[in-house]
Order: sequence, then C-alpha cells, then structure tokens
Amino acid sequence: MKTKKMNWNYLLIAPALLISISIIVIPGIMTFVYSFTDWNGLSPDINFIGFQNFVELFQDNVFYKAILNNIVWVIMFLTIPVCIGMLSACLLLNCRRTRSIYQVAFLIPYILAPAVNAMLWLNVMFSPIAGVIGALKGMGFDISSPLSNMKTAIYACAGVDIWHYWSYLSVIYLAALRQVPMDQVEAAKVEGCNSWQLFRYVYLPNIKPTVSLMFVMITIGSFLAFDYIKLLTGGGPAHSTEVLGTYAYNLAFGQMKVGKAAAAGLFISFFGLIASAVYTRMSRKESVE
Repeated sequence: MKTKKMNWNYLLIAPALLISISIIVIPGIMTFVYSFTDWNGLSPDINFIGFQNFVELFQDNVFYKAILNNIVWVIMFLTIPVCIGMLSACLLLNCRRTRSIYQVAFLIPYILAPAVNAMLWLNVMFSPIAGVIGALKGMGFDISSPLSNMKTAIYACAGVDIWHYWSYLSVIYLAALRQVPMDQVEAAKVEGCNSWQLFRYVYLPNIKPTVSLMFVMITIGSFLAFDYIKLLTGGGPAHSTEVLGTYAYNLAFGQMKVGKAAAAGLFISFFGLIASAVYTRMSRKESVE
C-alpha cells in the first residue's frame, strides 16, 4: 500500500515537474551552452568560441554601466518602496473599517500593465508638451523631462517602477503584521510601549521572515528589471539607463548576438543566485537558533 501511494504521489507531481523542466531547466542549459558560441539566433551554424563572449563583455564599458545601474536599482528598491510599504501597512493595521478600500486603491497601479503605466507617466507627467513638465514650462519654469537627462533618467525610471510596486509590498507586510499574536501586542501596550517600541520589539521580530524573503525577492527582481526601462527610455539616453536586461535584449535582438546575450544573461542569474544563497543561509541560521 505504501509503494502504491508513493507511485501516486510521483504521478501527481509529474505535470508540474515536466513544466518546470520544459520552461526552466532546458532553457537554462541552452542559455549556458549558447554563451560559449557565436550563434546569431537565426543561422543553423553554431560555432563554439570558448570564453570569447565573456572577454568581450568585460571589455565593454556599457556592460559595466548596466551592472552599476542594476546595483543602483537594487539599493533604491531595498529602501524607498520598502519604507513606504511598511509605513502604509502599519497605518492600515489600525484602519479596520476602511482597510480593504485603501488596499484596492493602492493596488490599482500594480494591477495595471507596465505598458499602461509607462504611457501614463510619459504623457501625463514627463511630456514636455501636454504633461506636468509641459505645464511647468508654460508657467515659466526652466525644466525638462528627467528622462532626457543622463544624470536623472535612471532615477525617473525607478520612480515609475516604485510607484507601481510599493503597494504590493504594503499588502504583503500588512498580511504579515496581522498574523502577529495579539497577546504580545496587548502585553506590550500594558507595559507602556509607544508606537515605535511596539513596532521595533513586537511586530518587527515576528515579521522578520517575511521581510527577509521580500528583501531577496526585491533583489532578484531588481536584477531582472527590464519592462519600465525598455518602455520609458529603451536604455538611453546614451546608455545612461542601461541595465543587464536591456543590455542582453539589445545584444540578442538589436545586434543579433544571441551567444553574447546569453553570456550577459548568465550574470543576471548569477546575482539572483547570490541573493538566494544568502536567504537560504539566513533561514538555516534562524531555524538553528
């Protein structure tokens, strides 16, 4: 009976396992193999060139600029939306009657397609003709779109993505805060804890696993950043907003260097793997303690 039950278990997980192998494992292996070739994505001729793609990447200043922008993106997303999301979650925790309404309102930017959000910001905020920038220029202010400035373009792109993303973190943190045992909260209040002490010594320790997990997910997602940069600037002006995602995309579909793009893609996976390894180590340490 036990053997028969185990066979059924394997049968039930087989579809999910096949899907994972088909869309994750096999493409991952193919990406690794193509990174050592000169394949252009169309030709049936694939030549093995060793580490030449990686050598060319390390000789390309745009590649280093893309990595730097990704690091800047990670730093911004680990601070600004996290703080906004945590603050809004703490405020919503006490709004029991209107909590659901606020959550729905906050999530509207998150559920909209990136293309819609990008068009809204391009036409309503950043347009020098009809948007807020255009209105300020009409009032006599000497101002231009931050997307056209090499020094501010990356921050403008990140701002749009943060506007879209922070509400998701707010909902996640709120769900974690609501799971904190009320007896601990009430005991802290009886002891005279103020709001900051209550959060610091009661809520935060209880939601630490959620915060740690979201830090890892944000880090991985930041190195996968692509859609808003592609929609808003395409990596410009002058590669000032280039990240690894857009860099690999331009190599594959702009220059038809799929092998080199695969090599760049491996670096995206590498940084994500580091974040996952750090989280796994932290989780093991917490379980031991």
